[in-house]
Amino acid sequence: VFCPVLFQSIDCPITYYGQEYTTVYTNFTGEDLFVCFNGYYNPEGNGDCIRVPNTDNRTNIALNNNNDPSYWTGLTDVIHSSVSTVTNNVTCYLLFYNRLVSMLVESSSFLIQTKQTLDQTLFCTLRSILHDICSTFTGHGFGVKPGDTRQIPNTCTFLTCSSTRIPSVKTCGPPGQCDGNGTCLCTVTGPTVIDFKRQMNSVSDRCEYSLLHDQSTGFSLKANFLERRRRDVSFVDSLTLDFSDSEDIQLLQGHRVTVTGSPVTVNSSVQTFSGVDLSKDQTGVTASFSVNGSSVSVFFDGTTAQIYMADPVNFTYDGLCVDSNNVSSLRLSSDTSCQFKYPDPADNTINCSAVAQQCDVLKSAPFSSCNSKVDPQPYINACNETLCKYPDVDGLRCQFIQAYAKACEKSQVNLQSWMTEPVCGDRICNSHEFCGEINYNGGCRCREIFAFVYRQSNLLGGPTVCKDNNASLSLVGCLLNEKSIDYTLLHLNDKNCTGVMDPDSHMVTFGFNGDSCGTKVTETSNQIIYKNGIMTSNGSSEVITRQDEIYIEFSCINKKPEMQTVVFRIQGSTVVQYIKSEVWNYSVTMKAFTDGSRTQVLTPDSEVKLNQRIWVELETDGLNGDLVSVVTDSCWATDNQMSNSTPKYDLIMDGCANPDDQTVYVGGNGEGTSNYFSFNMFRFSRSTGEVYLHCKLQLCAKKNNCVPVRINGNFTVEDF
Repeated sequence: VFCPVLFQSIDCPITYYGQEYTTVYTNFTGEDLFVCFNGYYNPEGNGDCIRVPNTDNRTNIALNNNNDPSYWTGLTDVIHSSVSTVTNNVTCYLLFYNRLVSMLVESSSFLIQTKQTLDQTLFCTLRSILHDICSTFTGHGFGVKPGDTRQIPNTCTFLTCSSTRIPSVKTCGPPGQCDGNGTCLCTVTGPTVIDFKRQMNSVSDRCEYSLLHDQSTGFSLKANFLERRRRDVSFVDSLTLDFSDSEDIQLLQGHRVTVTGSPVTVNSSVQTFSGVDLSKDQTGVTASFSVNGSSVSVFFDGTTAQIYMADPVNFTYDGLCVDSNNVSSLRLSSDTSCQFKYPDPADNTINCSAVAQQCDVLKSAPFSSCNSKVDPQPYINACNETLCKYPDVDGLRCQFIQAYAKACEKSQVNLQSWMTEPVCGDRICNSHEFCGEINYNGGCRCREIFAFVYRQSNLLGGPTVCKDNNASLSLVGCLLNEKSIDYTLLHLNDKNCTGVMDPDSHMVTFGFNGDSCGTKVTETSNQIIYKNGIMTSNGSSEVITRQDEIYIEFSCINKKPEMQTVVFRIQGSTVVQYIKSEVWNYSVTMKAFTDGSRTQVLTPDSEVKLNQRIWVELETDGLNGDLVSVVTDSCWATDNQMSNSTPKYDLIMDGCANPDDQTVYVGGNGEGTSNYFSFNMFRFSRSTGEVYLHCKLQLCAKKNNCVPVRINGNFTVEDF
């Protein structure tokens, strides 16, 4: 038994990768014996070494440099009969052997022979002086003939020997094991690409790219990237399977599929189109096919694409999935406008340190059970890079988690509980929209490049189209969606004149002819003015509303003999309201919050939506909680700072919630030195002003029962 041994073989020099060595270094690493030529084996180094199994932690070394030529004839014949491309003769050798394995190293080749199967020999011939066979790669155990390619079993690594005996390696991931069963995996999610080698890079524009291209058949898998809420961050938006000489298949948003541009219906039953098996479940669409002898599966759910290649026979591919380092060279779009960089300002609400902690969840349970099979770091890097410049909305962080969970599923690690159905599912949005979160549900939002001009001018659509005595105005459906405006509730001056939504563009058009639909017509000496408005309003008897009220006036001017277009203006959009915090009697501070735990404080600049839940806390300072309790007697709202002004709306009456408003809840009233109440936000009808809250408080001695109760409609507390 020996530890590292240095052995000089001056009389039998070994040629390894064109270098001649006269010294051999041997050492064990637990499972393997390493025979090296330029220093002891170091896993961190790049030494020239041969690896053989370490079966019993011992080996024997023998040098044979017999000068009798007849001595070598038998061994030379064995080598020549086993590997016909080896023509040189054996003149000496070094023999390393133990109980099960022997290794013979001679001047041009080495032999690994398993003693249990003496009739089978494996030769791994190094790039020798005669160059009879390509050098293999340390530890793989076989050689490659010139002009041939061999795949290492159960991996995605290919060893190629050129006709000039130059070796090369192509692999889908270090150390070529991929997911452990010979399947190459590429993940494209958001703007990021995690290639077969587990390298992560990002696409920064809105162009089409090659993900996978087979040089021998011409097949190409393409991905198109488009912006969403920001103009400077793109997301994978669709995939195209281009088979060169047959039908193209596109995987689109909303789990849609087209074949040569025509939509096809896909369900859970496998359907075959041009040799491609298509199926769909609640999570997304899968396309399975064969290219150049390799089985390929493509999954797309509208946000993430995952490409699997099982046991490639011939690795003749390029594309971002093969090597994502040079993104620009794989751009396919001929129109350079997709490369334009928009100068969107950085989102200063994003905390990159907090993002890093959230993305690192992939190293924790239950995901840690998969870390040894699927490296989580590329997915963590993709999560960090994206969420540090784009807000965590539309389930974006979960998107990276689910992409990792699906990759683990291919490695037989069950993380199904994280494979949830997408929020958007089969929802279909048009080209200037994407599916995102709207009021906690999936809906079509506007892509920012399309919507930017409207947002800059605070418009919902337009311009007004005037022709003859007809006028029309189109509102943008996705802008209405984002502001939670139901277009079916909008109408012109005449309530019977409503808008019509185009099923493709999702534009909602309102129009009138002449003086129809309540149009007001006025005439001057040189023009006729046709004026109408798009509106939604409550009945005059209603004091409050929890729905948006809008009035959009538009008009056409008919100059004799010409017609002019006048841009409409929004007179009263009520999408954003404000709540003002006030300090009242008894050194009580009243604060408004947006969450039930009352940690997210509203400021005068905070945005509040109609029908949004608001919590108001009344907290005292300096009171002895053992002696007194604070009772909120009443709270009401006005549309100005005067507490006695009208209109007035009661929230708390006689210490209890207004029985006519089922959204009001009162908590902790009379139980201590603070209490709170909550309600759904509203605004005063016919008003564009702010909403002011006013509360009247009382102190109650703790010796009494201070909790308000309603008896026969009247509020009582034993003793204030």
